[in-house]
Amino acid sequence: MPLYEYKCESCGYVFEVIQKFSDPPLTECPKCGGRLKKILYPPALKFKGTGWYVTDYKNKSSYEDNKSKKEENKKSNNKNTSTPI
Repeated sequence: MPLYEYKCESCGYVFEVIQKFSDPPLTECPKCGGRLKKILYPPALKFKGTGWYVTDYKNKSSYEDNKSKKEENKKSNNKNTSTPI
């Protein structure tokens, strides 16, 4: 369940409440009975890296370059492995 933060417009009291998505927002301050305002924050989520899927690359050639490099690495790794005598 999400954690919401509210601030009273009258007394400035700030508090957090765990609520379901389906619950109606709170409207009355528990301290003074004043009007509440829900405080919204940006999500703490940041994507880094070259991409998650094929469609996330800037262009098709970048995807093809990475794909060919991976295939070359696999081939060279297979050649470098020695078999026990």
